Amino acid sequence: MLFLSIYNRGEKVYNRRMNTLEKQVAMQAIADRIIEQNVTPELAQQAIQLVIGDGNLDADIVFIGEAPGKTEDELGLPFMGAAGKLLNEMLEANEMIRSDVYITNVVKYRPPKNRDPSKAEKAEFLPYLLEQIDVIQPKVIMTLGRHSLEHFLPGAVIGDVHGQIFDVTVGGRDLKLAPLYHPSAAMYNGKLRPTLFEDFSRVSLMLK
Repeated sequence: MLFLSIYNRGEKVYNRRMNTLEKQVAMQAIADRIIEQNVTPELAQQAIQLVIGDGNLDADIVFIGEAPGKTEDELGLPFMGAAGKLLNEMLEANEMIRSDVYITNVVKYRPPKNRDPSKAEKAEFLPYLLEQIDVIQPKVIMTLGRHSLEHFLPGAVIGDVHGQIFDVTVGGRDLKLAPLYHPSAAMYNGKLRPTLFEDFSRVSLMLK
């Protein structure tokens, strides 16, 4: 298939919409190249496994967090700990489930002791994140927290932009962006929980 030969050269060329099987192959190719190209070797060496993402490859919504934590590293899936449970609740409150959306992180390996990923680490993974977006072609990107937000709205403060929709251009791609608070922030600060839920509900309704 033409899209596979183009994709495996690492070029950003998608001139037709892929079917689900093709998307599965393309997403696996991204994961394979991250490993083959030894992206962030220091992180890779101490992590159990790569956490590429999880969910519906035909999703209208892609959630992007910062990096896997301990549970995610063990299971190989994003947002499986306490923050993931809150994300699930948010989806259920809007009559959705995880399989309706796609969930990933900017950084695909767990940083040691769950520290914040560095700017260099996030920059190394950004091209692969954008290729994931190319594969899925969602209606909107929902960033969770400041680490993913900074790639799409540099200099923006999450407290000023949460719950809004922006048209942005990143890496030559025109995207719709809806910044949300990170679920972990809503866990630590209970006042942010209703804001997170309300923001997601409002943006979801706007998409419809």
